Amino acid sequence: MPEKTFAFSELYEAWPVLSISERVEGFELLQRDDAEEFFLQLSPPDQAQMILALPPGERRLWMRLLAPDEAVDVIQEAPAEEREALLLLLDEPTRREIKGLLDYAEDQAGGLMNPHYARLRPDMTVDEGISYLRKDARNRTETVYYAYVVESDQRLLGVASFRDLFATHGDKLVQEVMRTDVVTAPEHMDQEALSHLFVRHNLQMIPIVDSDRRIKGVVTLDDIVDVVQEEATEDIHKIGGMEALEGPYLQIPLFRMVQKRAGWLAALFLGEMLTATAMGHFEAEIARAVVLALFVPLIISSGGNSGSQASTLVIRAMALGEVGLRDWWRVIRRELATGLALGSILAAIGLARILLWQGLFHVYGEYYLLVALTVSLSLIGVVLWGTIAGSILPFILRLFGFDPASASAPFVATLVDVTGLVIYFSVAEMVLRGTLL
Repeated sequence: MPEKTFAFSELYEAWPVLSISERVEGFELLQRDDAEEFFLQLSPPDQAQMILALPPGERRLWMRLLAPDEAVDVIQEAPAEEREALLLLLDEPTRREIKGLLDYAEDQAGGLMNPHYARLRPDMTVDEGISYLRKDARNRTETVYYAYVVESDQRLLGVASFRDLFATHGDKLVQEVMRTDVVTAPEHMDQEALSHLFVRHNLQMIPIVDSDRRIKGVVTLDDIVDVVQEEATEDIHKIGGMEALEGPYLQIPLFRMVQKRAGWLAALFLGEMLTATAMGHFEAEIARAVVLALFVPLIISSGGNSGSQASTLVIRAMALGEVGLRDWWRVIRRELATGLALGSILAAIGLARILLWQGLFHVYGEYYLLVALTVSLSLIGVVLWGTIAGSILPFILRLFGFDPASASAPFVATLVDVTGLVIYFSVAEMVLRGTLL
């Protein structure tokens, strides 16, 4: 047994870096029970790849091991030309169920649900219900948290937890035990909104219903964990300034990786060209007061950093449902105060640094106090502007129907870089007029 466990864990650790032929070879070395457990732990893309790499005679066994909602994920991850062949590996009733699930988009509640769930009739006694559930439990290994009480046309009437059933006298009817205030989700609800529903009500399972309140299936907490990870990964990729990857980092082909990153990087590069244009516009000022150029990286990086912080905080708050479009003014007021405080802190640090270096090395000339004042005021203005821009952009994108995560940190930083230069040299022109300028 220790040898089996070692082989299992060794293969799981090495899996991301193995070629497909090496994966198949290692997989076929596992004992049957270990192989089943290992296969069920794989992600849908890996399961699809593994099934298609196995000999045709073995594929049916592994496809039929999957629950309907898991089989749907595998089929969706397979190449389009292979999907029909994978469907044909399943028995006719399962195939009909899966075709029904495939009618939903991948990111909808209906696309996540499992059509198998524990159901009871309202006129059953509790003892009859428990007896039925005990016989049926082996087919509901993933959906045994609650039993849903339905009419003959599958219209949802209520829900009964297993604890309530076991704690109630056996002669009572199920309809006397059930709760009618069931939290449900419509079949076309977005998966991110569904995840918020799980969090809000702290549930293990939510039934998915149609417009007539007929139950179509259930989504479990296990399914939502995958959704949350997928949504968080997508947002992080976008915040980093790139398109979301469809799979694990090490499994994305190099050309595809370049494709995903090049578009945004090129757009940001073009945006940064405006920084050079802004520098060119103030070329005369820089020529007369070269000392101003020393602080350009300091000014624009501070604005970009503050903007990135603000956008990241607002985007995450939106994703968690903590703020909505109606909260835009509250967020702006909060970021105004925050930006002013942060700008003042950086201004004090910048002022101290200039005075210290002047005292030690005498590098800033006779107008060092005016230079220090210019840098300090500019830092306040740039950081304040960065926080406002970073916090308002996600609201603007959400208003026009775009993903707020597209207001990525690099995008905000690029925007603030350009405007930060304008603020800096405008302050310099006012403060240093008649001296260095």
